[in-house]
Amino acid sequence: MPRKRSTPVSAPAPQVGPEDVLDTTERGPTVESIAQDVAAAIVEKRIPPGTWLREEALGRVYGVSRTKVRAALLMLAKDKLVETIPDKGTYVCQPSVEEAREVFSARRLIEAEIVRRFVARARPADFEQLRQHIRMERSALKGPALGAVREKLLGDFHVALAEAAGHRILTEILTELVARSSLIAMLYQSSNDAHCSTDEHEQFLRICESGNVSLAVANMMDHLQRLEASLDLGQVRASRQLDLVNALMM
Repeated sequence: MPRKRSTPVSAPAPQVGPEDVLDTTERGPTVESIAQDVAAAIVEKRIPPGTWLREEALGRVYGVSRTKVRAALLMLAKDKLVETIPDKGTYVCQPSVEEAREVFSARRLIEAEIVRRFVARARPADFEQLRQHIRMERSALKGPALGAVREKLLGDFHVALAEAAGHRILTEILTELVARSSLIAMLYQSSNDAHCSTDEHEQFLRICESGNVSLAVANMMDHLQRLEASLDLGQVRASRQLDLVNALMM
């Protein structure tokens, strides 16, 4: 006599507490704007790698619930800017040496294609937009701008180039890689000279205007290689005590 099959028992659904449900009527900044603000503080080097992003402190800064803060931190985790350690909290990522090398390797692959597309389709308005960005870089070098602001502008040049190349997915990927490059530069004490990077951006744009695709790609590869070589991958910068609230209010 055949044995009667037992009815499979479904695993219980995860319990969601009221503290995990986002209140859509809550006032204050949106989850997206909080995530963008914290990401900018990380990229601008106001918040260094390894910093504990305390939910209660972030809630005080933005005047929102911890539920909304958690949702913003989840967005940052998807962009590989922060990591959540169970029973400990959420921290700004500290890329390993291997990850640092892989980030620049990925950038070379992606930016080579971006350059090819840019040279093939760029219009005069695209060149003018990038020249304007370079003027902003030079203005930041001359003025009292923070070094972190200058370095953000240098990274933004690459994102602006990707946007002008007209490939949305590559732009999204590169935006994440540029942000992670900023973390890497903080952690491994980049000796990059901002003046040199701006000069190289200007030289690169002139090559693109000439229409020489292979030379433009080679120039960008040399630029990224120099940025990676400026890192001291054998020396990790010691972490420092940080007032998270003051860093976000800067």
